[in-house]
Amino acid sequence: MRGALFRGGIHPDGRRGSASGATIEPATIPSRLAIPLAQSLGAPCEPLVAVGESVRRGQMIGDVRAKVSAPVHSPVDGTVVSIEPVLTPFGKSALAVLIEAAPEQDLESWVPVREDSDPLEVACSAGLVGLGGAAFPTRVKLDPPSDTRIGTVIVNGCECEPYLACDHRLMVEHADRVVAGGRMIADFVGADRVVVAIEDDKPEAVRAIRAEATGVEVRVLPSRYPQGAEKQLIRSVTGVEVPHGRLPFHVGVLVHNVGTVAALWEAFALRKPLFERVVTVAGAVVRPGNYLTAIGTSVRDLIAHAGGPTSEAGDRVIAGGPMMGHALGSLDVPVVKGLSGIVVLRAGETAPVVFGDQPCIRCARCWTACPMMLEPHAIGIRANVRDWDACESLHALDCIECGCCAYVCPSRRPLVQLIRAAKARLLVAGRSP
Repeated sequence: MRGALFRGGIHPDGRRGSASGATIEPATIPSRLAIPLAQSLGAPCEPLVAVGESVRRGQMIGDVRAKVSAPVHSPVDGTVVSIEPVLTPFGKSALAVLIEAAPEQDLESWVPVREDSDPLEVACSAGLVGLGGAAFPTRVKLDPPSDTRIGTVIVNGCECEPYLACDHRLMVEHADRVVAGGRMIADFVGADRVVVAIEDDKPEAVRAIRAEATGVEVRVLPSRYPQGAEKQLIRSVTGVEVPHGRLPFHVGVLVHNVGTVAALWEAFALRKPLFERVVTVAGAVVRPGNYLTAIGTSVRDLIAHAGGPTSEAGDRVIAGGPMMGHALGSLDVPVVKGLSGIVVLRAGETAPVVFGDQPCIRCARCWTACPMMLEPHAIGIRANVRDWDACESLHALDCIECGCCAYVCPSRRPLVQLIRAAKARLLVAGRSP
């Protein structure tokens, strides 16, 4: 069904396989961790612990009674030493609980998620969020409006950014959890179809999932960025377009990342809260790999666990993937639930600095590459002169910030930054897609 693929997209150059063959291994527990109380979309949590209090691994340390939110848990046994603001990997400040880890840790046990007959409450109390990057609370996603019917659940295994491999390794090593979690979601929402979507450059993952896929479809899709973006994936798998201003549930589909699905299975089968996740550390590091990392571990400590930077390392470290990730101003920021990777770029992989906007040469490469069928060059031009109304009429709010436009632009215009600025101004003004 190649005819059902989305329009646009690119094939970014990158050493995608640098960590794809590395099996998941536990990262070292640092002596001190900072657990931000805002790790999902929605309301930030309030601390449930006080300075000087002892905490246990898996204990809920932050919560808030808001529908769109998710509690946070301690990833270690230890002592609360401070509650103070910290900078997150995505450039925002958040109140955090700082914990001094006990010298001895029992990594085989945790404070269990409380039993409940309501699956939504289990997902909520486990602190589940989307692990693909958006960090949308899973409880909310499992509770679509009553006037919609979900017919298809798509488990998103299309890890299409260069370098990242944590989802790939989860599918290879824990295919049973991924498949079982997908079936759980279908049961919760009443869907009659579960599809695990995987790109064709991950044959090992395809084989592993197919070996477990009783009652589940496996769709192998051509490798093409941003195949893993929600609306593009729905188009590729179902042939259905999610209309402008609408969400996947409006067309009867839910999409969940493989990491989220595996964490959901752990919450129900093992009663395990979400206090750790697999993070890819790749690029110019001594031991590129996929590390099961305690939430709150600093990026500096995680890179050190991977052997530290090599002599080829440049001056830029990316939180996330190189296409949609954020350059870090400091390595002393904590791993959060939505952080899938840390990429240490080599000196030659960093684009030259361009000061200010550059002239658009009207080549239309950005228009051809845009998977949302927007005109990035035009939005950029209007954003540069702060014509926000024109940006809205050009559908700037539909931009998914995938970076395809900037990647192909021969003038190296900062299109993503310009469009992001336009979106921010429109949202502040109360505009919506």
